[in-house]
Amino acid sequence: MQLKGGLDVLNRQTKGYRTALAPWIVIRVLSPTQQTIIGRFRSRSDADGHLAVLRRLMPDAELQVIFDME
Repeated sequence: MQLKGGLDVLNRQTKGYRTALAPWIVIRVLSPTQQTIIGRFRSRSDADGHLAVLRRLMPDAELQVIFDME
């Protein structure tokens, strides 16, 4: 039991670290209150490049690049 709890803490710390390393997010807006994260990127230019490709593949989807402040 204790090992599992320790792994949960480690997973949360790792997720926070990965999130901090990749603050630029490409999201798909499904409705005004619902979005889905498509990908996380370290630089704005990487996120913009992926956004351009996604817009060609999914022309009807509403996609945005945002900066995660957490």
